[in-house]
Amino acid sequence: MFSEGFLPRFALVLLVVGAANAQLSPTFYASTCPLFPSVARSVVLSAVAREFRMGASLLRLHFHDCFVQGCDASILLDDTATFTGEKTAIPNANSARGFDVIDNIKAQVERVCPGVVSCADILALAARDSVVALGGPTWTVPFGRRDSTTASLSGANSDLPSPFLDLSGLGSAFSNKGFTASEMVTLSGGHTIGQARCVVFRNRIYNETNINPAYATSLQASCPSTSGTGDNNLRPLDVVTGTVFDNSYYRNLLGQRGLLHSDQELVNSTATTAQVIGYSTNRVSFFNDFAVAMVKMSNLSPLTGTQGQIRTNCRRVN
Repeated sequence: MFSEGFLPRFALVLLVVGAANAQLSPTFYASTCPLFPSVARSVVLSAVAREFRMGASLLRLHFHDCFVQGCDASILLDDTATFTGEKTAIPNANSARGFDVIDNIKAQVERVCPGVVSCADILALAARDSVVALGGPTWTVPFGRRDSTTASLSGANSDLPSPFLDLSGLGSAFSNKGFTASEMVTLSGGHTIGQARCVVFRNRIYNETNINPAYATSLQASCPSTSGTGDNNLRPLDVVTGTVFDNSYYRNLLGQRGLLHSDQELVNSTATTAQVIGYSTNRVSFFNDFAVAMVKMSNLSPLTGTQGQIRTNCRRVN
């Protein structure tokens, strides 16, 4: 699936990541919970087989976790009378999903290794296994993250990139987390799978001009122009192969068939357009870069050592 140049390049990235986060390691659970990867993979494969969309949901869940407070499973915490989580934030409300799959993995892992595996590590592994299940690249997931006892509703509202952002805003959102413009284009390729709600692409299909007319018309059939009507109707982010992790997302952008405003913005500069063109014709290059970028993202500000905790239930602090 990968070019011969993938492994040496990827190994170098792992060394860099390892130097930055010495307590994270692919073998972190080798002696304490060796069954964790196989248990998690089995649950993810079953969930994705039942519903292809779940693969995209689990990938997105990891992304939305890491961009707020770092990869600490804060997105999984439920609201209580005395605690406000991130699930009701604008980017997550009525759209973040897959929590039950994470619960299932956690429950099964707890049966074989109680109190050992963090919810944050489960999110990281579930994202990788979801991409693989839908035909995408694999990568080595370093473990050792711990779970937060806090969440940030304000952070979720401010730090997660909006589908309405222009290219400059997108660049700032990713730059704030340490990503380059090139890595932003790469990670945006995660939109080769999944779906979006009418409410986030309504303005694009009725008011924007950089959209294929026939594509816009086809979307209008299930997304009425009136706000409040059909808001939750879903359409695939990738109109061609929406349940397969491939590079057709980039070809769609070149044909002005990006579903979200923020997606189509990637062809609004010479540099990002060149990268989109490159990925549109070279799946291997995209896969290589995506794997590297995902490792980097999964290492955003993890809690390690004695920080945080290992939650017994991913939805609440111990």
